[in-house]
Amino acid sequence: MNGTKSYLSKTVEELKPSGIRRFFDLAAGMEGVISLGVGEPDFITPWSVREAAILSLEQGYTSYTANAGLMELREEIAGYMQKSFGVCYSPRSEIIVTVGASQALDIALRAILDPGDEVIVVEPSFVSYVPLVSLAGGVPVQVQTLKENGFKILPEQLEKVITDRTKAIILCSPNNPTGTMLSGSELEAIAQIAEKYDLLVLSDEIYAELAYDGEYTSFAAISGMKKRTILISGFSKGFAMTGWRLGFVCAPEAISQAMLKIHQYAMMCAPTMAQFAALEALKTGRSDVEDMKKSYKRRRNYFVQSLNELGLTCHVPGGAFYAFPSIESTGLSSEEFAEKLLLEEKVAVVPGNIFGESGEGHVRCSYATSMELLQEAIKRIGHFLKRNQKA
Repeated sequence: MNGTKSYLSKTVEELKPSGIRRFFDLAAGMEGVISLGVGEPDFITPWSVREAAILSLEQGYTSYTANAGLMELREEIAGYMQKSFGVCYSPRSEIIVTVGASQALDIALRAILDPGDEVIVVEPSFVSYVPLVSLAGGVPVQVQTLKENGFKILPEQLEKVITDRTKAIILCSPNNPTGTMLSGSELEAIAQIAEKYDLLVLSDEIYAELAYDGEYTSFAAISGMKKRTILISGFSKGFAMTGWRLGFVCAPEAISQAMLKIHQYAMMCAPTMAQFAALEALKTGRSDVEDMKKSYKRRRNYFVQSLNELGLTCHVPGGAFYAFPSIESTGLSSEEFAEKLLLEEKVAVVPGNIFGESGEGHVRCSYATSMELLQEAIKRIGHFLKRNQKA
């Protein structure tokens, strides 16, 4: 390819690589690093779940499943959604088993967007939202939340950016990277906006199992919202199954079936043995989830309190396993803070600006690691601040 023609898509050429990768690569070459950067549980998938996958292999279940996933698994997901969140979905026509929640989001956006359609992305946001909107031909419209509001989106902020091209809003509660969880009444205010302007809501509920304070409300459970909601979830976070790459999406039949067409051509089906594992997780894994959740809450309480005592102001996250402290007192940018902390004290965190402009002045710290390592990380961060705190 020596000519002047570019063989790459302009959209892909303009995409920035994931900012998280650079810090993971830096940390990978260092010994003795405490990583607070990885967004995954530190627990191993429960043995009963692993055993179910092994048994499926031993019994020879190694062929494709139905495109939408094992019917038994979809039925179990439907029961789980009904029992846990009070939302009824048809396992036959409204649920698709996907290769992680990320694939669910990808095919959802491709199913609903025409070129130029706008999607509101509430930030700080997970790093894939904006790129996936662009890859689907849409236009991401980023709306910044404020630390003064606990990084909660206000209805008036949404209304200011809605145009006749707006098609959908992407929400994530509990949020990655802030850990912020929206209450039922706060979600209802957003629901009124969606109804008023005839919008869809892509509700990323992958952290629904990790809600610590108050009852978790699914956006689809709000009156009148099921018909407007594409609910994205999975097994990675709550069930400690990140490497299994298994998610699911629940949506009204017309949208679900449109997504299924893309899934058929692009992916065929999710891995069969992972589906059998997920089936077991839903049937018998609830006690394991509760044990993990209690451990995360203890760690959250310790870690957030310790950060505040060090002078890194941090709101108490309502869910997920992330703290999002302000590092403005150091006078360093998010990237400067993260890089210096890694090089000087061997503690890896993620710069907040990677998650959008409103994340600048903060860093994301995952407390999905042992209490012993969290305590050591706090000591190292304390040493770092003594040298780098702004006078």
